[in-house]
Order: sequence, then structure tokens, then C-alpha cells
Amino acid sequence: MSEGTSEKRGIFRRLFRRETEDTLVAEKALAVEDGPEKAEELRTAEPQGSPFGKETPEDAEEVVTLKRGLQKTRSGFIRNLDQLLLGKKRIDEQIASSLEEILVTADIGVKTAYELLDNVAERVKRKELDDSEAILRHLKGLVLEILQRVESPLRIQSEGRPFVVMVVGVNGSGKTTTIAKIAAHHKAAGRKVLLAAADTFRAAAVEQMEIWAQRVGCSVVKGKEKADPSSVAYEAVEQALSDGSDLVLVDTAGRLHTRVPLMEQLKKIRKTLEKKLPGAPHETLLVIDSSNGQNAILQATTFNEAIPVTGIALTKLDGTSKGGVLVGISNELKIPVRYVGIGEKMGDLRPFNAHDFVEALFAGSEVTGKE
Repeated sequence: MSEGTSEKRGIFRRLFRRETEDTLVAEKALAVEDGPEKAEELRTAEPQGSPFGKETPEDAEEVVTLKRGLQKTRSGFIRNLDQLLLGKKRIDEQIASSLEEILVTADIGVKTAYELLDNVAERVKRKELDDSEAILRHLKGLVLEILQRVESPLRIQSEGRPFVVMVVGVNGSGKTTTIAKIAAHHKAAGRKVLLAAADTFRAAAVEQMEIWAQRVGCSVVKGKEKADPSSVAYEAVEQALSDGSDLVLVDTAGRLHTRVPLMEQLKKIRKTLEKKLPGAPHETLLVIDSSNGQNAILQATTFNEAIPVTGIALTKLDGTSKGGVLVGISNELKIPVRYVGIGEKMGDLRPFNAHDFVEALFAGSEVTGKE
């Protein structure tokens, strides 16, 4: 066995180990259903002030906030690139091999990693990139290009009829909290918002939705315990049509994405919404926990195959070093990214901006200057 082959196999063994760990962590989180204690925690928690916190009109301030949220991701992926490339005047075979390892074992996904690597290698071969700083700048540009293709904040267009958003995702992804943050944002913008508690089988899920609705100041439609989720969604749209609601946010069950019954249930909800209001749901928003790493790409693929996903909200970026998964999801699936979550406060769910995200991700690198 050649030294190069052995090294590459070593890379993939480490990658496989990481993917396995990601899956186990995700399944452990999903195996624990939220019980009454979660609802009690929400009920007794202190309100967080105004729905979206302090306004930050300056773009620079948005980047500063993102920098804090992406600190763990930046300290891994980008720091490794800096340590490898900066100060090197010549890109030799050893550096090229190390660059491959950094990209492949990063949480941007194997497919995207090799696409980036091939692009860089081709330009180095043509002598278009002749030093390490040029390679870093080029990688930054490639990442920005990928993310700009999917930059698409959610636009609510009611036109006299309710705009229906069906929110999907596995348990533990931050789905219910994301719904509350979106509701708070549009309530503050003067829209009438209605929540549908269609996750009828998870313990305390309906109660959690009621607590959030009370805090945000909007109504919630719920069914009896173990009620058919599609019937709750139907009643919510029916009420929205009668009371003039502008926006309906439908929560759904979120057990393991590999379970066929869950996907069939989501398909049924979707068909029921369409039956009640032609064109609904106008948005199917997939909420993904970024700490799942490359397993998040599998989640997004599975959901998108079952029910066409029209938008993504990536949450918990502040608590993980795996925020680079957004690049892989964007490159492989081309699904519009609506929101990124960088904290627990209401204002920490932000409409996605590709330029700000990349500036924050590469902050501290010699490409953009030291923080």
C-alpha cells in the first residue's frame, strides 16, 4: 500500500468516526422526548424583553454579532487553514495533502470539500494562485459564491389571505423556539399571527406552544391529545381565513427523520393544507441544528425528498464548531436559506445574509485582518 493511499484512508477513517459520533449525538437527543418539565421551564423563565431585542441598524454591528456566534466554527476550520497556509511562499505536495485533510474533515461535507479542493488545485496548476494568501482569498470567494446562491430571506405575501408556513425538523433542532421567534418578528411588524400546535404526540409540545403564543401575543389552535395533526392544521387555516390572520405557523412532529411514518404524516399535513387553501403551504421551512454536523446534510436530504423543502433555518450556531455545514447543505441541495440562529434570545434569529456570514466566518484570518 502506498503512503498516499494509506494517508487518504486515514482521513476517511477519521471522517467516518466523526460522522458516526454526529449521528449518535443526534439520536441520543431525539430519543429523549420533551416532558412537562420543559413546559414548566418556559412558564417560569423571565421574559427576554422586546421581541427582537435591541435594534442593530448598522451592517457592521450585524457582522460583530455573527462573529460572536460563529466563534467556535471559526476557531476550528478557519484557524486550521491559517496555520497551514499563512507565511508559506510555495504550495508543495505536503501542503496540498494537508489542505485536503482540513477540507475533507471539516463539516462542510465531503462532496463540497473536494469541489473546493479541485477548484483550488486547478488554479494552482495554471499558476493563477501562486501563494498561500491568494489561496485563502480564493477559498473565501468560493464559499461566498456558494452561499449567495441560496441567500433568500423569507418574504410574507398575504394579499388578503393567510400565508401558511409549515415548519418541519427533528426533535431538538430548536423548531418550536424558531416558530416563536418568527412569530415575534412578524407580530412586531404589525401582522396578525396564528400558531398551529400540530405536534400532537410529543409530551408537552402543545403546552409549550401555548406558552410561546401567550408571550408573543398571538392565538394558537390546538387539538385534543393524540389528535390527528392534519386536522389541527386544517382548523388553523380555517380560523385564519375567518379572523383575517396574515401568517399561520404550523408546528409538526419531529421524531427521527429516518422513520417512514413521520414522513407520511408530514405529507398528509401538506395535502390537507393544500385542500383547505390552494397553494398552501406557501413555505415549508426545515429547522436544522447545526451541531449535528454532516448528519445535518442527511437530514436535509431526507426531508427534501419526502416533502419539498422551500427554506432552511440553521440554529444553534453559537454553540458548535460545525457551522460550516451550512456551506455543504447550500452547495448540495441549493435550498434557500432563510434564517440563522446565533443564540437563545428572540433577536438572535437573523435573516440570512451571505456576505455578513462569510465576513464573520473568515474574521481573524489574515484574509480579512485580525479581530
